[in-house]
Amino acid sequence: MASQIDQITIQYEEEDRVIVEELDKEILSKGAWATIIFRYRQWDPKIEDFGPERYSIRRYRKINNEYRQQSKFTISSVQQANKIVETLQRWTSGAGE
Repeated sequence: MASQIDQITIQYEEEDRVIVEELDKEILSKGAWATIIFRYRQWDPKIEDFGPERYSIRRYRKINNEYRQQSKFTISSVQQANKIVETLQRWTSGAGE
């Protein structure tokens, strides 16, 4: 478990092989509850290579000085990511004016 938000990663290895390769991350919020969006790829043993890029939004809660994952939402394709971006842009255009 990570005690600092910058230490949180979704990179995962088994037997010296990267199974989940973290490509990037953006910390969306910090504090007792933190939100991070990750860009990553997963190893696909069928093709013996990494699959397409995926994205995951994850919420962490700091308990006893350690961040623990509380929830996650996986965006499984570029098309789904673009649809989310388009929707949020439409909803927030003109917001705060």
